[in-house]
Amino acid sequence: MIISRTLVVVLALAAAPAVADTAFTHANGYTLDASGAVRRFATLVVGNDGRVKATLAAGAAIPKAKRIDLKGRTLLPGLIDAHGHVMSLGQRALAVDLTGTSDLAAAQAAVRAGAKAQTSAWVQGGGWNQEIWKLGRFPTAVELDAAVSDRPAVMTRIDGHARWLNSRALAAAGITKATPDPVGGRIERDAAGNPSGVLVDSAMELVERKVPAATTAESDAALAKALQIIASVGLTGVHDAGMDKATWERYQRFARSGRMTTRIYAMAFGPDNLAAAAPNGPIGWEYGDRLALMAMKLQQDGALGSRGAWMKAAYSDAPGQTGLRFHDEGDLRRMVLDATHKGFQVNVHAIGDAANGAVLGAFAAVPEKTRAALRLRIEHAQIVSPDDLPRFARLGVIASLQPTHATSDKTMAEARVGPDRLAGAYAWKTLLDSGARIAGGSDFPVEPPNPFYGLHAAVSRQDRDGNPPGGWRKGEALTFQQAFAAFTTGAAWAGHAETKVGTLTPGKWADFIMVDRDPFTAAPGDLWKVQVDETWLAGGRVYRRRG
Repeated sequence: MIISRTLVVVLALAAAPAVADTAFTHANGYTLDASGAVRRFATLVVGNDGRVKATLAAGAAIPKAKRIDLKGRTLLPGLIDAHGHVMSLGQRALAVDLTGTSDLAAAQAAVRAGAKAQTSAWVQGGGWNQEIWKLGRFPTAVELDAAVSDRPAVMTRIDGHARWLNSRALAAAGITKATPDPVGGRIERDAAGNPSGVLVDSAMELVERKVPAATTAESDAALAKALQIIASVGLTGVHDAGMDKATWERYQRFARSGRMTTRIYAMAFGPDNLAAAAPNGPIGWEYGDRLALMAMKLQQDGALGSRGAWMKAAYSDAPGQTGLRFHDEGDLRRMVLDATHKGFQVNVHAIGDAANGAVLGAFAAVPEKTRAALRLRIEHAQIVSPDDLPRFARLGVIASLQPTHATSDKTMAEARVGPDRLAGAYAWKTLLDSGARIAGGSDFPVEPPNPFYGLHAAVSRQDRDGNPPGGWRKGEALTFQQAFAAFTTGAAWAGHAETKVGTLTPGKWADFIMVDRDPFTAAPGDLWKVQVDETWLAGGRVYRRRG
């Protein structure tokens, strides 16, 4: 008798024993349910398809399954960062890192050491913050020359909205006294009008086009490094806030080869990147729900630290400056309407009160049913006029917030805008009380990617040194449950993934983490100390802490 090869395969599969479900027992488990209430469990049952089958209370009968005894360890749903920059995270980790340098001398020493280690034609890095250095000004090209003068050097500010160049980089970019400020950007200048060494916002493009592009191998290494970091801090999902076609194709390649160890909700940066990466419309969740491209990211202003945030009135510490407006009202409305007409969610960076008001106005032009279906978002929503805060709920606009910005910015924000304009600043509780939806994130690598830093900042309104005592503008603090929801169900909703992730409820992916302490009972000031022991995605472990 001749048996076809197909039949042989079918018979072999039928005879093979099914892969057993897995029961994680003796857990100190927490999840939110569909109503947002906290639910406790002692056993998590994960099916062989990587999805949650059940959560069981202590003493409940456990179905036949492979058992893993957690011995009382705390188990939580995987956390989701609703606003990060994946490739930048990896690139920053592999470049000169100025994050946390205490003064200019320390930064120069770090650049000097990094330049010796780099063999590339340009020395690159980032993470500097002149506010921490207490310079009272931006650094200069001459000061960067003191660290590296034989090659062009470019160092990106911590917020990604300014670049510090040495003299060789200024020359390579052709920037002189006669170079005009581009629309939406500023060339910092000395008293004589000469470029002093810092480019703000769109002016950064003057040097970006001169920096050699990363090779495929370098970009792959950056993504691999970013994924490693993301898993190590307990993130199982990230909303990538602005990427191009090449990055999207890299994500797809990693997903096809089984190397995509987080779920990425991608936002194409601007109309051109959107058309290139998704010419046929939104790309829903694919590759086992590890990738989606359903949104366009726009930028309406710069950052507060570089005085690029677009304000209605002049900066308190820089009379005459109101920041940078990236799009006029007509252009902004046109881009929003065009993208939403094609079915894309639109997520707009807005930090200053003028920028937030303009974006809300553009969103108001979108038909109500379309707004509800697409879930439009404002990224950051840092300084908002009190009159504009209720418009988020009224228009159904999601406030995509990064709690660590408040605790990092607190002193600088007071200096930049003064006390009168802080009434609507970092106003998380006011937004929630108004009925608005919020999503939690970090804006990494501007801030560290650790979501427990964000949970700590949201609840305590303090930095990790415990300042200020009692919390900064503590009336806008969230409860831990509210903050936890922002990084789970809130972020899932903002990424059109609420039926897939965000809670450990039957049918959703078994994305979860094990941590070294119980954050629901920890003192608010200790939340940032939580360490992730293990991270699991779709029932498979993607990270385990050494020791």
